[in-house]
Amino acid sequence: MIPLKDENPTEAFPYVTIGLIVINALVFFVVGPMLGSKIELLVFYHGTPVLMKGSHAMAFVYGAIPYELLHGVELTPKYPFPIPLTLLTCMFLHGGIFHLAGNMLFLWIFGNNVEDELGHGRFLLFYLLCGVIATFAHALTAPSSRVPMIGASGAISGALGAYMIRYPWAKIKTLIFLFFFITIIDVPAFVFIGFWFIIQFINGTAALGMGNPGGVAWFAHIGGFMAGILLFRLFPKRKKRVRISYHIE
Repeated sequence: MIPLKDENPTEAFPYVTIGLIVINALVFFVVGPMLGSKIELLVFYHGTPVLMKGSHAMAFVYGAIPYELLHGVELTPKYPFPIPLTLLTCMFLHGGIFHLAGNMLFLWIFGNNVEDELGHGRFLLFYLLCGVIATFAHALTAPSSRVPMIGASGAISGALGAYMIRYPWAKIKTLIFLFFFITIIDVPAFVFIGFWFIIQFINGTAALGMGNPGGVAWFAHIGGFMAGILLFRLFPKRKKRVRISYHIE
């Protein structure tokens, strides 16, 4: 299922949501290639040395590596970067155009309404906190992993959690693939997001059973989603305008 739009208008302009989308795009298309061209790393995979350049090398410097976070050991001493800061920088790196596009689509559809509910500043703090918690959730399920985690999906999962409890009945216009049959239907948010969460949980559990192989950081999605539900309940909400209508006789 691919979300196309939601039937849930906003009251305030989503400056932060749009700003996050622009920053992620700039990092992927401009900043990333510039920084990555200056990095060259020799990384060992199962004892085999692999020379990393460009975006792949950049992920090892600015991505969140569970082993570094939990052991405080810098795995790229030639290009030192403060380990705690990777909790933030990893949210703005993506592994490919489809990774970026998918994350930004979800952020736009679900993030603008959560921003409308929380207010601009609180939404930014909410987003970053969800991303940090999501990264730790992944690290705790793979404490020995030396594979960097990158992407905004953990933080965006927090927005999905908030959206589901605040707007469970909002209609999500969804592209459905059923073998050779393709259609667009309206799905309630709690159904769409609930199905999405079940997929994350099934795949995350399966990954744990296989020793957490590299690939999708499923528990970052799960951790971010749960953080979003909890934090949204704790955060004060934006005071909205009271609309008064008049009947003129």
